[in-house]
Amino acid sequence: MLVDCCCQQRTYERFYGLLCERFCRLRKEYQTTFEKIACDTYATIHRFDITKLRNMARLVSHLLFTDAISWTIFTDVKLTENDTTSSGRIYLKYIFQELCESMGLAKLYERTSDPTLQTAFAGLFPRDNPQNTRFAINFFTLTGLGGLT
Repeated sequence: MLVDCCCQQRTYERFYGLLCERFCRLRKEYQTTFEKIACDTYATIHRFDITKLRNMARLVSHLLFTDAISWTIFTDVKLTENDTTSSGRIYLKYIFQELCESMGLAKLYERTSDPTLQTAFAGLFPRDNPQNTRFAINFFTLTGLGGLT
């Protein structure tokens, strides 16, 4: 219900992020639920209108920035031309731009370089195929986050 209320607003209300963060810190079950919501949202993001997409991205980035949810929500994300939709790429762009604004590029780079989280970021920074690597580099460069690659 909190997520739906947040997404219904015309602009992102930080209140919902703080409330969701508080729930995540209260009980592990809430954290797990919000992580599942974040994963499910990415899978169905093509159905969201732009306002809902932006608000959800800002909510997820708030929960990530405050470590209220785990960064492993990115485990199933494959940032390739064939595996993403334009909505999915916009969603990721908003999340990472918001994270960069909150954390700063240096701390965000540290987080994405963390050896314990490499499996979570393997799909965002693919190394399996030069074409996929190039696509991811171009994605982050065009979103103003080339320093992450």
